[in-house]
Amino acid sequence: MNEIRNFIENITPMNDADWQLFSSKLQEVNLKKNTPLLKIGEIEKHLSFITKGIVRLYIPKDEFDLTFGFVFKNEFITAYDSLLTQSPSDYQIETLTETTLWTISYKDLQEVYETTNSGNIIGRKMAENMFLIKSKRELSLLSKTAEERYLDLFSDRPKLLQQIPLKYIASYIGVTPQALSRIRKRIT
Repeated sequence: MNEIRNFIENITPMNDADWQLFSSKLQEVNLKKNTPLLKIGEIEKHLSFITKGIVRLYIPKDEFDLTFGFVFKNEFITAYDSLLTQSPSDYQIETLTETTLWTISYKDLQEVYETTNSGNIIGRKMAENMFLIKSKRELSLLSKTAEERYLDLFSDRPKLLQQIPLKYIASYIGVTPQALSRIRKRIT
């Protein structure tokens, strides 16, 4: 749980009373590789912090899934739009590796927002961060080649990419696995 507190303290200081309330609402969840966290049509009920593992967000398709996000250790994971609106999700979330999460329910998160001094600041800053990540991804898809997107992903997290199947990386950068194979051959 110290990882979560350190992460939060980097966003904004949280006094001990606020931390006690927040941490009392967290539950540890250990999951195996390829475990669904959320399926299409389900309503997101949790915000989770990853202390171990890799998670992917995707839209399942007949031929191949459309992967649009990876979330790693020391990051929050949720279907944020479904969580905010409490409406069914249009995509799925699953673990890619053995994963450990600390989760807080939507109801408990609302209580933290309403009763703590730092809850709203943390919530706002996390929403701003999610917006920046989404904006960067959209701009990348609109303005960069698949090769540039691959190189960006590879330079951001080279060790972690070794744990993600190439078919998911290909989907994430918007190409087929065969096209990714050609890109990888060109740059090595």
